[in-house]
Amino acid sequence: MSKKFLTDVIVQSTEMPAVAANRLAADLIAAIKSEITGTGRFTLPDFGSFVVKETPKRTAMNPRTGEKVAVKAGATVRFKASPSLKDAALTGLKKSKRKAAKA
Repeated sequence: MSKKFLTDVIVQSTEMPAVAANRLAADLIAAIKSEITGTGRFTLPDFGSFVVKETPKRTAMNPRTGEKVAVKAGATVRFKASPSLKDAALTGLKKSKRKAAKA
């Protein structure tokens, strides 16, 4: 999914001018970012949740040289799909397999 995709969906569903829809998509993304940075979590019902997870410092290996490299502690955002999204994805996968089998 991209910002352009969000803009196109907003334009199609609301008949809003593209410039205003682009601004709305940017504002939505900014609101999600601020919620994640503020609370460490953002949930959309029937879609899933984004959760900030801390990563510990560790030692990794450079695959090219084989030398050990220290990696700093940090944070990453993880996504967990809701059960309804998982069911929808499974249904879509089954339909696409049936179409492929018929062709």
